[in-house]
Amino acid sequence: MQFTAVQIAQLINGNIEGNADVAVSSFGKIEEAKSGQLTFLANPKYEDFLYTTAASLVIVNESLELKRTISATIIRVKDAYSAFATLLEIYQQYQSQSLIGIQQPVYIDPSAKIGENVFIGAFVFVGVNVVIGDGTKIFPGSYLGNNVKIANNTTIHPGVKICHDCSVGSNVTIHAGTVIGSDGFGFAPQSDGTLKKVPQIGNVVIEDNVEIGANATIDRATIGSTIIRSGAKLDNLLQIAHNVEIGNNTVVAAQTGISGSTKIGKNVMIGGQAGIVGHIQIADGTKINAQSGVSKSIKKPNTSLTGSPAYDFTSALRSQAVVRNLPELENRIKDLENLVQQLQSKISK
Repeated sequence: MQFTAVQIAQLINGNIEGNADVAVSSFGKIEEAKSGQLTFLANPKYEDFLYTTAASLVIVNESLELKRTISATIIRVKDAYSAFATLLEIYQQYQSQSLIGIQQPVYIDPSAKIGENVFIGAFVFVGVNVVIGDGTKIFPGSYLGNNVKIANNTTIHPGVKICHDCSVGSNVTIHAGTVIGSDGFGFAPQSDGTLKKVPQIGNVVIEDNVEIGANATIDRATIGSTIIRSGAKLDNLLQIAHNVEIGNNTVVAAQTGISGSTKIGKNVMIGGQAGIVGHIQIADGTKINAQSGVSKSIKKPNTSLTGSPAYDFTSALRSQAVVRNLPELENRIKDLENLVQQLQSKISK
């Protein structure tokens, strides 16, 4: 399917410079795009490719000043990256519109309630009293345990396991291999040295507009709910423990581990491979650098942290600067020691 520059500009509220009738039918990276493709420029590091790209149409920031003429038609928008993301989303929705119906073989319990325009792929298991909302797509090999509720227009990719009693909101995306509602890690030490399992009878609640990457694990609560608030974006290979709460629009990068009962505020950014201990609170707007270890509550909003144990980002940079200068400082100390020895020798004479 082809779209003209005029049609695309209307979708993203952009202004056209060049041939408004040029048509594109696919996407390409700016350094590799071919004629008939659409691309974008948001990162200044790639600006040189703007003048050599074979793409027919390029989305750019409205603030960009051209250094020389280009062959492609451009559409100027306030934020090229966000505009391109909008187009990709529209394209993805268009592609998935044809996915409706129930493939075979599947198992769907007779008590399950299935909405309209739903897709259920082959080898999906749908348990007792499951509710699947309108427009939701469940891809092959997924498992929905008893009493699971999934709202409208949610996408469950292949091999996702959503265990009993868990709830997923609308416009949620859960990528392949993720497990929602596995048992929390709760064991009570006994006097004889053994560990007694604490039953995990809570659930997981995922609110609207959440995206969860591949092969993540979100444990059910011991009592109550593990909660992922609306708008949160979680990367691949995460471990989120029982009774954790992640706030609105918080972003967590890959391989992060969040221990039990920790409450993370809204608009928090957590870098990859960070570790967060249990039973603490992270204030709104906190930024945690990759591979940091957070061992105590962060009470002040909009704080930036790094290191293990994590501490103030600015102080950490100063410390790093001092560490880099240690060899020079060592030499200066040796020079001062030699000077002191020379002075002492003169005084003793």
